[in-house]
Amino acid sequence: MKEKIGIISLGCAKNLVNTEQMMYLLDEAGYEVTGDVDSVDAVIVNTCGFIEASKMEAIETIIELGYKKRDGHIRKLIVTGCLAERYKDEMLLEMPEIDTIVGVGSFDEIAEAVRKTMQTEHKNTYYGDVNANLSETKRLISTSPVWAYLKIAEGCDNHCAYCVIPAIRGKFRSRSIEHIMLEARELVESGIRELIIIAQDVSRYGLDLYGKRMLAKLLEELCKLDSIKWIRLHYLYPDEIDKELVDVIANNDIIAKYLDIPFQHVNDRILSNMGRRSSGSEIKSLLRYIRRRIPNAVIRTSIIAGLPGEGEAEFDELARFLQSAKIERVGVFVYSPEEGTVAAMMDRPDREVAEHRANALIDLQSLVMDEFNSTRIGSITTVLIEGINNGVYYGRSYAESPDVDGCINVTGENIAVNDFVDVKITAAIDGELYAEKIDNR
Repeated sequence: MKEKIGIISLGCAKNLVNTEQMMYLLDEAGYEVTGDVDSVDAVIVNTCGFIEASKMEAIETIIELGYKKRDGHIRKLIVTGCLAERYKDEMLLEMPEIDTIVGVGSFDEIAEAVRKTMQTEHKNTYYGDVNANLSETKRLISTSPVWAYLKIAEGCDNHCAYCVIPAIRGKFRSRSIEHIMLEARELVESGIRELIIIAQDVSRYGLDLYGKRMLAKLLEELCKLDSIKWIRLHYLYPDEIDKELVDVIANNDIIAKYLDIPFQHVNDRILSNMGRRSSGSEIKSLLRYIRRRIPNAVIRTSIIAGLPGEGEAEFDELARFLQSAKIERVGVFVYSPEEGTVAAMMDRPDREVAEHRANALIDLQSLVMDEFNSTRIGSITTVLIEGINNGVYYGRSYAESPDVDGCINVTGENIAVNDFVDVKITAAIDGELYAEKIDNR
């Protein structure tokens, strides 16, 4: 009988890709891979260790699994990923329920790590080079039969003052166009219709490998794939977005007019202190250019409230920016001081003030969202149907990315999950959109 291995993936989409690679390797090694964590031989937790909230989620998950191990529901507990990498000296010492630790440079060793863990009572650690070339290991796709993430690079060279990612994930390394296209073709041939392009900074793609930005070229190649419906871009740093890239996005119908661009703030002094390479005026200028060149573009950004140096004047500037820019999708986060970062040593607003400011921005953004949703009433759009709830289908248009944005509720006949259907948006109620299926255009 096959040994059964449960897997939990925490954190971002980039981490999920590593989980899917481990799933493939375990399957190839003869293990039964499952999302269940009861009555299994071992559980692997692929952790996030980016900010305090994600660290706590990982720690609480490990503790809960430790209780299951104590009670005999699982035999072994293996921890992988960013938390394991970041706290390599503390994990086994402070969390004795863990049997094996696998760092981010050793995902490809997971089958050997499981084999050794199951055969011995000794604690095991695997820590490979976080700056090594990217693994080209295949994956077992866990997202959907019709959409998948496509990671094009690993690591980060931005070194923002508040961020630990370069220390955890290593320097920025691009995959070759040949390797990316090979994987993309295999995904499309398996039925994938939407590719979501991810990396810590997709707009930097190619600089290390080819000596110049190559995202525009890569997108042109991806658009040639047969049967591809949407290509979506996540994590475009504003200073790396140039006219060539915007033109390629504007001129290719396959590329979803949805751009995830993390601005974080808009005050010049704070941006400079945080090591961001764009000024507030450059961010505003980029937004104006994208709006002119791609009139139907939906912009997603992340904003951090309570960054070091943020006083009332700087916060008011940020709030006025969000109010006037009318960015359609905004994730607001409270600043998390992380040990080992430059920003952690800087003066900052206290936590209560930062949380108050974040809540104020969320309230402001909800009004922007309501206004955006109201403009969509009466419009016709294509929706990827993702499920059904109480007899009502729901799905995403180009304007919604999975997990971070909402869905559109769809009614009508001859609708099936994982199909693309044309709909007319009929209402926006309490932040949710409702639509009716129409005949194919």
